Amino acid sequence: MSKASYELKAETRERVGKGSSRELRRNGLIPAVIYGDKQAPVSIAISTKDVTQRIHAGGFLTTVAVIDVAGEKIRVLPKDYQLDPVRDFTMHVDFLRVSKNSTVTVEVPVHFINEEKAPGIKEGGVLNIVRHAVELVVSADDIPESLTADLAGLKIGDGIHISNIKLPAGAAPTITDRDFTIATIAAPDVLEDEATEEEGAKEE
Repeated sequence: MSKASYELKAETRERVGKGSSRELRRNGLIPAVIYGDKQAPVSIAISTKDVTQRIHAGGFLTTVAVIDVAGEKIRVLPKDYQLDPVRDFTMHVDFLRVSKNSTVTVEVPVHFINEEKAPGIKEGGVLNIVRHAVELVVSADDIPESLTADLAGLKIGDGIHISNIKLPAGAAPTITDRDFTIATIAAPDVLEDEATEEEGAKEE
């Protein structure tokens, strides 16, 4: 299940544009927009400190939140945010309205477990991660914090595919035409390089 919602307080923005946005940032606020659910977009301003803390805490784009806009509480899912490329502070956030029946597309990180129980890794194999995250179509109320890839029993040359990952009920990957690879246990390049060097020395 998705992590518990948190709440952010916001105020509506009467003026939009670069000048207005700069003024907001000087006052410790970030310009943001709430859109979707067949309703008109709402321009808001939210606390820079509060949003930055949420972003740094992790899972920002996969956690449903509640935004209190002048007493009206709106359920949202953060869809995107912009950081200043030089000073690394948050400049803008886009929020998508969600209801109990909303289906959303999100990228969910993959966590790998039981490396110590993978014979391939014990033998010197290397975990080759093909996808650190998987894009899912899922109910807004069932977004998982992460997906779990179990490496137990995997040998060199084995791999984990999306069919090996347990997904929430009703969730599906956006890639549907193949059983795509999440990770493989690859033979160690170091050993291959050493073998090549030894062969070269013998020829000399």
